[in-house]
Formats: sequence, structure tokens, C-alpha cells
Amino acid sequence: MASKRIKQAHEMIDKTKRYELGEAIEILKSSPKAKFDETVELHMNLGVDPRKADQQIRNSLVLPHGTGKTLRVLVFAEGEKANEAKAAGADYVGVDDLIEKINGGWLDFDVVITTPNLMGKIGRLGKVLGPRGLMPNPKVGTVTMDVSQAVSDSKGGKVTYRIDKFSNLHILTGKLSFPSEKLKENILTIISAILRERPAALKGIFIKSITISSTMGPGIKLDVAAATLESKK
Repeated sequence: MASKRIKQAHEMIDKTKRYELGEAIEILKSSPKAKFDETVELHMNLGVDPRKADQQIRNSLVLPHGTGKTLRVLVFAEGEKANEAKAAGADYVGVDDLIEKINGGWLDFDVVITTPNLMGKIGRLGKVLGPRGLMPNPKVGTVTMDVSQAVSDSKGGKVTYRIDKFSNLHILTGKLSFPSEKLKENILTIISAILRERPAALKGIFIKSITISSTMGPGIKLDVAAATLESKK
């Protein structure tokens, strides 16, 4: 049974309406709060076929105001690159010792970065890291020789996104405690980035729907045309 707080939040939303982004954010922020600082997420449904290689949407970007979450970053690197990773603030740095721990069930980290020369070894962790979205990938900047920049980006508000089999994207945009303008700028940055991902061969509608929600709150559907236009300004 839904709690009184959740019922109140649902009652604030007109399910038939498509909201302007600013108005949707204000509804989220004025809804009855949970006892913790909720995360705000963006959910998009795209008009692509994820079974086609040229319509796979996967990338990363650094949000202008961060995510409000401090990520635990693990780096597979040796020698000077290991030193660079530590200096940049990586939480865990190593190679064989970390591989052994992960194979033993340890997964207390949020981002995995590796230098390209170690991918042969790291590839063996695919069955463990892959299903959790943690496998390093050059497309999203986590297979790189510039480990210092990769660590800084991850610590500074980098988000990665990947389309699921239903053509949906779910992307962290910040915390409910963020000022409205900062949340709005983060969300518009994401929408702008997704628009640039439109496959060249795609015909028809690219972004079918956009919804924002907080961790414990209901989804609020946005006016897609208005949001995409605003993201281009």
C-alpha cells in the first residue's frame, strides 16, 4: 500500500499533462520529502532499435554541477600510471591483487578505469563486471592512458549511459537538494548530449518521451519538444 507521502506526491501531478522542465523540477522539489537526500533521475525512451549496431546509444559526459554523489574509483594501472591514478584521487589502484579480490566477490567500487595494455587481463573479469555496468570501455573513456583525467572526471560528476533492450536510458542528474537552476542545467546538458547521438540513418522520432523523477517520487513527463528546444539554447 502506498504511503501517505507517496499518495500526496502523485496527487500533485496531472498524468495527462506534459510539463515544462522548470515546472517539473519545482513539483519534484515541493513534493513531500523522504528522510534522505533523494537522487533525481532522467528517463528517456528513444525511437531506435538497440539490436542494430549503428543505433547503440552509449557514452558518458561530465555534468556541469556534478551528481552530488562521491564515486569510489578503481584503476587498473602499473608503474607511473598507477602513481598518476593515486595522485588524482583514485580509491583503489593495482592489477593482480585487485583482480583476485574481485574474483573473490569484492565489488565495493562504482567506476573501473584501466590502461589499454591491461585489457587482456581485465577482459577476464567481464562476467563479473559486465552485468553490473562496470566493465571499462574506450567509448566512455574508461580505457585510457590518461588515467589522471579519467579519475578526475569520475570524481567530478561524470555519468555514463547505455540504452537498454527496450530503448530506454536512465541517467543520474543530481540530488533533490540541488538548487533548481543547477538541476535544470544538468538535465539540459544531458538532453543536448543525447540529441547529438541521433543515428544518421534513423528515420522518424528520436526522443519519444522524457520523464524526471526522484528516488521515492512519481515520474513527471516532460514536453519533449520544449525540452529539446531549450537544450539547444
